[in-house]
Amino acid sequence: METVKSIAPICALLVPLIAIPFIALAGQRRPNVREFWTILASVIMFLIVASMLPRVQGGEVIEYQLLTLFPGLDLNFRVDAFGLFFGLVASFLWIITSFYSIGYMRSFNEHAQTRYYICFAISLFGALGVAFAANLITILIFYEILTLSTYPLVIHEETPEAIKGARRYLTYLLGTSIAFNLPAIFLTYTVAQTLEFSNAGILAGKASPLMIAVIFILFIAGIGKSAMMPFHSWLPAAMVAPTPVSALLHAVAVVKAGVFTVLRVVFHVFGIDLLSEIGLGTALAYFASFTIIVASIMALKQDNLKLRLAYSTVSQLSYIVLGASLLSGKGMMGGILHIVMHAFGKITLFFCAGSILIAVKRKNISEMSGIGKKIPITMFAFFLGALSIIGFPPFGGFLSKWYLVLGSLEANQIPILIVILTSSFLNGAYFLPIVYRAFFGELDEKLNDAHEASSWVVVPLVLTALISMVLFFYPQPFWRLAALTVKGLTGG
Repeated sequence: METVKSIAPICALLVPLIAIPFIALAGQRRPNVREFWTILASVIMFLIVASMLPRVQGGEVIEYQLLTLFPGLDLNFRVDAFGLFFGLVASFLWIITSFYSIGYMRSFNEHAQTRYYICFAISLFGALGVAFAANLITILIFYEILTLSTYPLVIHEETPEAIKGARRYLTYLLGTSIAFNLPAIFLTYTVAQTLEFSNAGILAGKASPLMIAVIFILFIAGIGKSAMMPFHSWLPAAMVAPTPVSALLHAVAVVKAGVFTVLRVVFHVFGIDLLSEIGLGTALAYFASFTIIVASIMALKQDNLKLRLAYSTVSQLSYIVLGASLLSGKGMMGGILHIVMHAFGKITLFFCAGSILIAVKRKNISEMSGIGKKIPITMFAFFLGALSIIGFPPFGGFLSKWYLVLGSLEANQIPILIVILTSSFLNGAYFLPIVYRAFFGELDEKLNDAHEASSWVVVPLVLTALISMVLFFYPQPFWRLAALTVKGLTGG
């Protein structure tokens, strides 16, 4: 691969920061202007990120060194195939979520909308910084920016419940970083004398297997945004936030930044050869499998729709970690592809949850009988999003799960194959009854006057549902970027 220097990553990162003063100046008095700047920034950011696609697909790696923090510790940015993969997902979904936010926030006449849009912009700055980070110190800085910028979004309602949920959110994410992630980075630097990512990893031959295992466990425990058990309860607690924030947490930025960071560590700090040699990949695969099954069972027990979606996300995130930890070519492909496939499927479901709340004022599944007769577009989109998460063809979720199945066979891990198939059955068990109840249940007479939410809300959820299907027929460029990532890791 050829390394080229370009300021493009910095330009993409600066866009949301430049937009913040304009959003703030427009404020509550000029909401149309405020939201114009939000949408304009999201579009420009995506276009800059997308402009790097031809070069990266052509085999180039784009780098830019911003500054040296300490000798040997640089704030560096590196856009490789994997980083661009995540950058495209986050920047594109920011556009759609911005439109959805307008409809949702105005429908409920939410307070502090200017603060909301400012924090939203900062969070995308953090997510893109994670995507383009060239080393552990850079990724840590932007990882924590993402944590701090989303805290005001979680606490947005300012109710006792929101304050409690936000406190748990901050405690878990900052606590795991301080207690585990920072020591892991310190030990890595002590052992390897570098924090720069490498396709071959940076720890091979640098320490004993015991030390490698300790560092590995610290990293996995320290990246709390991946929501693997037992460090997962912050995610359901954060569901007190407005629905667009839930969509941000689950599909656009936060949890995807978490699993992206886990995969960066697995692939580019340890390397697949080292993890295979000492068996840590297999251990992580079984740990992820435990989270997949237990979180799916917990999702079955939730009556609150957003909580059911939250536990579903806890489960689905571990599919991504599972694919990476299989250390087989197809398994890694499946894990990487599941980042985008889950993003579009799950954001559709959260958008639908918000639309249901606007239209029929219902949060609990037990109260949603017959609502599909009043809001058929929303519930049909929910059905499509659910099919993608379950893994039915022709939806993108089928492709990523298919690669995970092939990867488990390639790695000769039949128990993992059973986990994938069982969890997909559980996915259907906690999603399809919602659809059945909505379309075939008896409608509450109180909802006779209910109707679809505004087009600002409905159009984005229909669009993401359709994209979930389009990704099955045309997974490019994501498939290409995932394949380039795997090729770089395996040398194939």
